[in-house]
Amino acid sequence: MEIYELQPQLIWKNFYKLTQIPRPSGHTEKVAQMLVDFAKEHGAEAFIDDAGNVVMRKGATPGYENKETAVLQAHMDMVPQKVKESDHDFVNDPIETYIDGEWVKAKGTTLGSDDGMGVAAAMSIIEDEAVEHGPIEVLITKDEETGMYGAFGLKADTLKGKYLLNLDSETEGEITIGCAGGMDVVCTMEYQEVDVDPEGMQAFRINMKGLRGGHSGLEINEGRANANKLMARLLFAAVNTGLASLCSWTGGNMRNAIPREGEVIVVVPDDKADELKALVEKCHKLFNDEFAELEKGNISLTIEPCDMPLKAIPAEIQENLINAVMAAHDGVLRFIPTIPDIVETSSNLSIISIADGKAEVDILARSATDSMKLYLCNMHRACFSMAGMNVKFEGGYSGWQPNTSSPLVKMMAEIYEKMYGQKPLVQVCHAGLECGIIGVNYPDMDMASFGPTLRSPHTPDERCLIPTVGRFYDYVKEILKNIPEKH
Repeated sequence: MEIYELQPQLIWKNFYKLTQIPRPSGHTEKVAQMLVDFAKEHGAEAFIDDAGNVVMRKGATPGYENKETAVLQAHMDMVPQKVKESDHDFVNDPIETYIDGEWVKAKGTTLGSDDGMGVAAAMSIIEDEAVEHGPIEVLITKDEETGMYGAFGLKADTLKGKYLLNLDSETEGEITIGCAGGMDVVCTMEYQEVDVDPEGMQAFRINMKGLRGGHSGLEINEGRANANKLMARLLFAAVNTGLASLCSWTGGNMRNAIPREGEVIVVVPDDKADELKALVEKCHKLFNDEFAELEKGNISLTIEPCDMPLKAIPAEIQENLINAVMAAHDGVLRFIPTIPDIVETSSNLSIISIADGKAEVDILARSATDSMKLYLCNMHRACFSMAGMNVKFEGGYSGWQPNTSSPLVKMMAEIYEKMYGQKPLVQVCHAGLECGIIGVNYPDMDMASFGPTLRSPHTPDERCLIPTVGRFYDYVKEILKNIPEKH
């Protein structure tokens, strides 16, 4: 069975359509044009705004003309992550999906249900003539995963709606009413490489892979291994003791994904090669023992000979960079004091790129409070400045502050309980949502976020729970039917 044959067929058909159009962050032009063409084909107004967002408008069904306008909001881009063995090209290849019991998954890559399911639901509402609703606007934003650029670029006069339904949450039966803010901490430096004398030396490539990784907002609290931090521990033992010299280091590739893989190239004296191999073997066992319950013994740490590099990193720079990554905070810093089950402040040491005379370390700092976010960012500034790096803060945004007296949320909770016989969980989350950014230009807009159940977004283990998709779509339709009338 193909996923477009699943029920409800309309939303799965539209999700399948999205999987066939490559749409990693930074490459959304094709999917944006498809969405505009799709909307116009089904009688809706549609255009691409100056920020690259897609906006659709559909009139009310007969009898619902006096309803307030509702906005359906999702993002069109997806996180491009794949297993090491995959040759998938996210810019050119469609996502290969398959059904595994009650789950839809992708073959060796992220699935794109974050936020393809939200986009598919909005498309289906545009297409579905049986849905009863007032005036509808659809906002599909660009490049949410790399910096929420579409939301930041949205103009204050684009939307007319009073109620916004963000379709970008990951657990069916939950209504999210607030989220953390974030800041990118970008640490850079340039250095003069030194020549490698190959006499009496061997070169090795050390690879780390197989880690679970995960969403740095949703799964940072689980304590999963970070490939960059583990590699720093290995290098601290190998390079800072004089056993090896570092030539290059790469790890991670997305700011909001816990790093799953890393690679370093080192040179070692002939008489120290066996000692280095023993250290790698020791670290392989140690890391799998430490993370046995979380990583299930899947951490792979291998060493193999490679071509002798011509250049290496100066000894003092090697030591400073490794020490800084070792010392830098990663993971949860604090939980919300009044809601101790929810992370308040965290950092994800997400990307390392050191080669060819340039070094960059990227960290995504998140917090529900601006003061703690600034504190965390300044912690990283202090750490990496001591290593001689230039530290900048980029792409900052405040959190979405919860409105506990929201009429929209009250109405949604009542509808959910009536439909499914249980109260939904109304909560705040640590992951970043676009509602807070949109709310800057639309301060009077009432907002809530919800979605079907997804697991392990931002990793090749991403999956969507099939039975929750129908419940989610039915819920969207019932909410639209019950949007209040204009006063």
